[in-house]
Amino acid sequence: MANPPASSDVPAYDRANQRNALAAGFLGWTLDAFDFFVLTFVLVPVAHDFGVSVVQIAATITASLAMRPVGALIFGLMADRYGRRLPLMLDVIFYSAIEVLSGLAPSYKVFFVLRLLYGIGMGGEWGVGASLAMESVSPKWRGILSGLLQEGYAFGNLLAAVVYALVFPHWGWRAMFFVGGLPALLSLFIRAKVKESDAWRQSRTDWSTYGKAVARHWKLFLYMVLLMMTMNCISHGTQDLYPTLLQRQRHFSPQTTAMITMISMVGAITGGLLFGLYSDRRGRRRSMVTAVICALLLIPAWVLSSTVLLIVPAAFLMQFMVQGAWGVIPVHLNELSPGELRGFFPGFAYQLGVLCASSITLFEALLAKHLTYAQSLGLLAGLVLLIGVPVIGLGPEAKGVAFGRRAVEGPSN
Repeated sequence: MANPPASSDVPAYDRANQRNALAAGFLGWTLDAFDFFVLTFVLVPVAHDFGVSVVQIAATITASLAMRPVGALIFGLMADRYGRRLPLMLDVIFYSAIEVLSGLAPSYKVFFVLRLLYGIGMGGEWGVGASLAMESVSPKWRGILSGLLQEGYAFGNLLAAVVYALVFPHWGWRAMFFVGGLPALLSLFIRAKVKESDAWRQSRTDWSTYGKAVARHWKLFLYMVLLMMTMNCISHGTQDLYPTLLQRQRHFSPQTTAMITMISMVGAITGGLLFGLYSDRRGRRRSMVTAVICALLLIPAWVLSSTVLLIVPAAFLMQFMVQGAWGVIPVHLNELSPGELRGFFPGFAYQLGVLCASSITLFEALLAKHLTYAQSLGLLAGLVLLIGVPVIGLGPEAKGVAFGRRAVEGPSN
């Protein structure tokens, strides 16, 4: 394992810019996730209005997930070429505009195309925002700040639940997508308050050798794709259809469904922070494996509980563990990635993993037609969590590696 750099080797960090860069990454991912999860709450009414099945609307989620590598490729290459700030601003504006247009879609075909385009924007944000944030903060606190950054995803889900409870009963599903246009304002904050990453300036890519640098690290890249395929199966397999389970199988109201989701996302945020902090102390792999094993043990309570009093703690603890493992991902991928490829490598590997895992929601929906939602989610979540233990535990780690010119140590096994 790579050792953290000595204090004399650590560059001075601008505390104000640390906060601003972390805020930009967190808010970008929060609002991106909000725009994604809005749809998971309204699968049934959207299907009804377009005269299609829930499975067909679930397919638009798969379409968004499948297009995320395109966004990671486009905006990741831009981030290595032009720095992190400009691509992040452009990406936020793009996905916000597509979200508003989704609320105006006149037909299922148009809606499907817009969700494909939305996937490009969603795929571009994470890699650029995570590299900007992780390159701007002190190595000492990367783990816990990684947890905070990643749980912008859970906070976005929580916000989507709030909007679902407040907006949907009065104005319907289209108004929820209109709210999704507000993230475009974040670009103004990034432009005014966030500085370019020093690590990007120090490791600025030589474009004549860029392709060779990618080829040189192909084994590491393939492992990162495998890791992210597994992690995305775990995340989407425990989140995307859970509101539908609560609505269709437990027959809960929109307000109760939103309340349970919000509580589970509080668990997710808490888990991401605490396991991120744990990873600073005991390592990235150990932290993630611990969380995944605990999530596996919680599956029976998570899918078999039938009353609110039992479902609430089960949902809270499940997302505490799932997103606890996920909270380590931004720092883990950025520490593993070569400095000259950090804008492109983590995000593209992440989103190729999303592509490979993009059918998990569709599979769950199809399986639920023959079993129940509880059985479908329980079986598939259990399978991917079991696979996750060796994939994470046997992989490399580079905890505390320096970024920038000093980043000469690679990952260890």
